[in-house]
Amino acid sequence: MSRRYFNGLKTAALFGVLWAVVLLLGSFIGSGRYIWLFAAIGLLGTAYSYWNSASIAIRAMHARPVSELEQPVMHRIVRELSTTARQPMPRLYVSPTAAPNAFATGRNPKNAAVCCTEGILVLLDERELKGVLGHELMHVYNRDILTSSVAAALAGLITSVAQFLMFFGGGGDRRGGGNPLAMLAMVFLSPVAAVLIQLAISRTREYDADQDGSKLTGDPMALASALAKLERGTQRAPLPANRELVNVSHLMIANPFRGGGMASLFATHPPMAERIKRLEALAGEQDGIVRY
Repeated sequence: MSRRYFNGLKTAALFGVLWAVVLLLGSFIGSGRYIWLFAAIGLLGTAYSYWNSASIAIRAMHARPVSELEQPVMHRIVRELSTTARQPMPRLYVSPTAAPNAFATGRNPKNAAVCCTEGILVLLDERELKGVLGHELMHVYNRDILTSSVAAALAGLITSVAQFLMFFGGGGDRRGGGNPLAMLAMVFLSPVAAVLIQLAISRTREYDADQDGSKLTGDPMALASALAKLERGTQRAPLPANRELVNVSHLMIANPFRGGGMASLFATHPPMAERIKRLEALAGEQDGIVRY
């Protein structure tokens, strides 16, 4: 079974667990009669964030559109990759921050935007930048914005239901047959579980974008080299962990915040060492060499 296929199954399984938690929590509210109200609210939130994903992320990073005259290398790389993928040319932006990072967003390839920070444009050479931009374009082509929006909405729905139960109780419709301790455990633990599952989905999509982006560029080691530089660069120059940036951090190719210990459990990105290891293995496969 290919890693790509395995990641797809893992994402589907994680979504299944999220829905199971939603339905289990919903059973505590009037035997589930009102869960659809919460679901409708979550659906509206998902639609808004999905439809406006590009503008929200661009605004959070204070990015501005750049012409080909301003950023000829960035334009040339993205045009080449878009042509190879037979996809439309996205809008290009640059964020005025020294923190090295990049992201792509947009609900589909026709409405996509790719943004690089000034820091990443200084840090990486052209070959490494191409690896990064290939990764980011694959997020758009794989419709990862939709995946992350739905995961975030489900996690938010679970948190809202848990808060409702905490403040108003479960509706008193269990005729004494419910276990109050089990309900309390669900109320307190389900939001944490939902966030962890949401983050696991995000990490899975990062692995896919690494693999698919490397196939698009034909150069896995360029992305591996870029990720190694970005790990050091983001530690030297992290972004401030304000709410606006935290909300869009999952879009970025590297975790933009400092973190370690327990913080790594709630990271939106898989460990850089594991990502680099997978890319090295992919390069070995392309060279006809099996690396262990």
